Amino acid sequence: MGTRERRERSATIDTELSGSFISAASAKLSDANSVTLCAVGGYGRGELSPGSDLDLLILHAGSEKTERLTEFVNTFLYPLWSSGRAVDHSVRTRSQTREIANEDIRVAMGLLDLRLVAGNRELFDSVLTDSNEDWRKDYRRNFPKVKAAIKERAERSGELAFLLEPDLKEARGGLRDITALRAIDAAGVLNISLDRIGVAEALLANVRDVLHSILSKPRDQLMLTEQDQVAEIMQYADADALMLDIAKAARTVDYVMDLTWHRLDHEGSKSFFKRKSAVKIAKGLVLDKNEITIESGYDLGSDPEIGLRAAAAAAQRGVPLSIDACIAMAENFANLPTPWPRQAREDLVSLIGAGKEMIRVFEALDQEGLIEQWIAEWGHVRFLPQRNVLHHHTVDRHMLETAVHAAALTRTVKRPDLLLVAALLHDIGKGYAGLDHSEYGAELIEPLAIRIGFSKEDAEVLALLVKEHLLLSTVATRRDLDDPQTIQFVAEKVANPDTLELLHALSISDGEATGRSAWSDWKAGLVASLVSRVLSAMAGTKPVAQPELTPPANLESDLNLKLTSSGGVVDVEIIARDQVGLLSVVAGVFTISRLEVRSARTKTTDDVAVMRWTVSPDPNAEYPEADKLLELIQRGLNGEIDLAKRIDERVNSYRKYPGIPTPPPIVSATNDIATNATVIEVRMHDRPGVLFTVAKAISRFGVDINAAIVSTLGAEAFDTLYVSDISGSALSEAQAKLLANQVENILLTSN
Repeated sequence: MGTRERRERSATIDTELSGSFISAASAKLSDANSVTLCAVGGYGRGELSPGSDLDLLILHAGSEKTERLTEFVNTFLYPLWSSGRAVDHSVRTRSQTREIANEDIRVAMGLLDLRLVAGNRELFDSVLTDSNEDWRKDYRRNFPKVKAAIKERAERSGELAFLLEPDLKEARGGLRDITALRAIDAAGVLNISLDRIGVAEALLANVRDVLHSILSKPRDQLMLTEQDQVAEIMQYADADALMLDIAKAARTVDYVMDLTWHRLDHEGSKSFFKRKSAVKIAKGLVLDKNEITIESGYDLGSDPEIGLRAAAAAAQRGVPLSIDACIAMAENFANLPTPWPRQAREDLVSLIGAGKEMIRVFEALDQEGLIEQWIAEWGHVRFLPQRNVLHHHTVDRHMLETAVHAAALTRTVKRPDLLLVAALLHDIGKGYAGLDHSEYGAELIEPLAIRIGFSKEDAEVLALLVKEHLLLSTVATRRDLDDPQTIQFVAEKVANPDTLELLHALSISDGEATGRSAWSDWKAGLVASLVSRVLSAMAGTKPVAQPELTPPANLESDLNLKLTSSGGVVDVEIIARDQVGLLSVVAGVFTISRLEVRSARTKTTDDVAVMRWTVSPDPNAEYPEADKLLELIQRGLNGEIDLAKRIDERVNSYRKYPGIPTPPPIVSATNDIATNATVIEVRMHDRPGVLFTVAKAISRFGVDINAAIVSTLGAEAFDTLYVSDISGSALSEAQAKLLANQVENILLTSN
């Protein structure tokens, strides 16, 4: 078992075939030197597995009559057929071979592994020269065909790294993909990192050899029933250890394949991309050739946050991290402080919330060991197989898929950051013998959450979500939903409506990621019905409470501003005489000053507005100065600055580098009896000028903004504004609905 055995097996077959080929040619042809026997495919590479077909190409000069040639071929092949050996053969002239290779990408790729077994060397050399020259010359035409074939095969066979019963050859990340990478490399237009996949190729080929040996037939799918036997023969501790190594190998292949296509699209040659100069997009990071990479000369060791910042930037823009950047960050890794700075946590949330684009970036980081450096608990579930008929993926990939589904539900919850982190880590407790994974996962995630910068209260919510992530689906399908005790049982477990909506979204995400065998429309309906009944028992969801901000007894002036900087963010306190448009002007000034609003709390009492903002400077912006900000706000209030125009210019610049597709904004309006105000909630993907646009739209409606709570959670903006009419009362139901629709339409048109 191994490369040497495969080479020896190929050599033995060469000897057998060579003698019979020459003998048949001498007996049946007028010119025995007019034919050549060639090996192609795996046999051509000298990598013949026990159950592999013999891929043969019989070349002829075209000088023999068809009947004589047919008789020769039958004479040569008949003993092979009689012995039961699988043979895939073709008989062609040099010109026919070239013509078919130009039409059939599989033939063209097979010829790259052409090897002489017996016969006319000159004929062999001419065909080999043709195939190599044509492959290099026609790569622009061939590569899209190769890519389409890989995609079709992946759709049919799935991803080797994440399947419980994978096809070692056909699945994505398998042996055929390695052959495709070698073919791309042979074109000479891009240097492929073939050295990264050498170990992976050897392992997959060895497993395939053992599988063929125990089956005595050429099947490449490794079923659950065979995994224990293969593991024992290969001297693994158990099947899980074997499957873990297979997953590692396949993910390495897939990673190299993904990078290869990206670089072909953007840097392979002038035909594949149009060069653009590098653009600085964050501290220490540039967008270069459609990849996020490290700014030249940047000191990585002094910036422990750069890895998460790079990951968030790449995922949110839908572009990969360069392999060189990942390697450099791993080699110069600096530990984050405990707890993490707020921005590092927000970058992690932004990474998770990018949907499908997150997986490519996450995989790049994982390949270089960076995920484990940040989250040590990840190491245990990395590549961990799940020997469970309901699951099709390894534990880590299932959690990534759950996060992808959760990213589509961030508009349905008040705390999208908690949903995304819970989705990514909900099965973190799996794989520990004798321990319930939900219970142990809750134990693991609470200190982990505090370590990455969440508050104790948020960490407790995350622990509850992990502990009870199966609660809703289990109760909905096994208990009587008409029984008040069932509803009371869930209500006592979950505690409050906000946590219930998080648990509901997590249940949907987990179920959808598991697959139709575990999640169906029927089950989704039962869970939704359960949640609705529990919410009713909890008296429904309630608006976020207005912030408690008390104005000073005396104002020093009509507009006062104080800055305090800490940990890369700036706290801005503004106390001012209230006037129409104050909130939108302050938000607009922050936007044109390239200060990203992370959070804000504002309240107006007795015509005095108290505002507390937390902002982070853009990497291309000057650090804020209190006097300059104060001047800009005053000029904005006086109408001396066209904030809308300046913000439009910023937004248009932002749009030059489009990011991932995102769901549309959602704006809702409800009346809060306790405060006699209408609550406007805005949930949308963050971008420059969101709060300015929202506040301006509300002011134009002729209502007052009494208070605001602004949160940027990862890449999502969640703004809550309390408004009242000129008499200080809540809006009518019709007015509230109209206002919400107006704000939503403005956000949609400006998005």
